[in-house]
Amino acid sequence: MQNNKTVIIFLAKFFGTYMLLFLLYSSYLSKNQTTAAFFACTPITKTVAEQSQYLLNLVGFDAKIEQHASELSIKLFINSMYVARVVEGCNAVSIIILFIAFIVAFASGFKKTALYILFGSLIIYIINIVRIAIIALAIYKYPAYENVLHAIIFPSIIYGITFLLWFIWIQKFSKLKE
Repeated sequence: MQNNKTVIIFLAKFFGTYMLLFLLYSSYLSKNQTTAAFFACTPITKTVAEQSQYLLNLVGFDAKIEQHASELSIKLFINSMYVARVVEGCNAVSIIILFIAFIVAFASGFKKTALYILFGSLIIYIINIVRIAIIALAIYKYPAYENVLHAIIFPSIIYGITFLLWFIWIQKFSKLKE
């Protein structure tokens, strides 16, 4: 009976947190995306594109971004070649929401949980910027491999990091260790 109670509490915390954050993010999207008269991505998506552009420029490539005229995406160019679109799903917010819901479900004291959420989310965010820059470079250099790079290799990086952070949380910090 105790095992069932533990599972039910985990599921309630996980789905409750996920739904709350999902609804907040959906509200943010509806208030901050524009599709009437012109297209404009949310500030977070634009920031991710800007930071990816900055990173590419930092490592010696001529990267530029511009709002796509006919869809909710930001075009990413390397040396004037259009290589990628940064869309809402590229900003890592959905993955961070999933990460937070899992950590809350295995919460272990407010301060420890809050700090892990903060630092874990920051790690996911930074890895995502690097991931976008690398995928743009890979597509620029190896355009024939775009589908494999975008659909398999690079999602594996962001989900792999998230899984690793969950694993570390369970092994080192969660109540399961106590």
